[in-house]
Amino acid sequence: MSRVFGSGGGSRTVLAGIDLEVGAGEVVALLGASGSGKSTLLRLVAGLDRPTTGEVLVGGRRVTGIEPRAAVVFQEPRLLPWRSLAANVAFGLPDSTPRAEGNAEVARWLEVVGLAAFARHRPLEVSGGMAQRAALARALVRRPGVLLLDEPLAALDALTRLRMQELVDDLQRSSGATIVLVTHDVEEALRLADRVVLLAAGQDPAAGADIRYAVRVPGARPRDRADPRLTLLRADLLDRLGVPRAAARPV
Repeated sequence: MSRVFGSGGGSRTVLAGIDLEVGAGEVVALLGASGSGKSTLLRLVAGLDRPTTGEVLVGGRRVTGIEPRAAVVFQEPRLLPWRSLAANVAFGLPDSTPRAEGNAEVARWLEVVGLAAFARHRPLEVSGGMAQRAALARALVRRPGVLLLDEPLAALDALTRLRMQELVDDLQRSSGATIVLVTHDVEEALRLADRVVLLAAGQDPAAGADIRYAVRVPGARPRDRADPRLTLLRADLLDRLGVPRAAARPV
């Protein structure tokens, strides 16, 4: 699969030769430098964009438009500021959902993400972490088979980010959803993913990025951050991303 933007002499190849299979219930983290096509690949899976060549399949069926079996959580919560958190979560419900069932589902997911007491609050009345939890609930309320996370924790403070990582891990293990996570954070990838995929361009950046490396993360989730196997894998991934070991050493 490839994605080329523009045409003729002004064209730009972002992705080329992508061949990736994600198993049901698997969590795959996409790592790579800025501009390596991670978010573009996520948009192709969601049906928000279309490949130039090749195709995307979800559950064996080709993605031809907005994919109803997938839900996306972006880096920003993207909540409607004039709606309550409950109303924002309800926005994710399928159109055919009966009102009573929808209200019950919204209440359930607000409870799951710890926002039941803030259901009537508007986005500007809660913290960034709480708003992002509401965005996660909005995605999960439609019970997607595939959850696409485009750096949803990047803008959070360190402590909130750790708590949200735990929440995402818990939700995945309880729901069984397949997750594709875009992140720049190697630690986050090792914490949440079953497999890490590195996207990068070759010697000719104009040829576009492809899959340069893929590795299965050892150990079952939830993982012990002190596991020496993760320490070795972290160092290897940082090397492949071009981060010197001295620069990556904790201060």
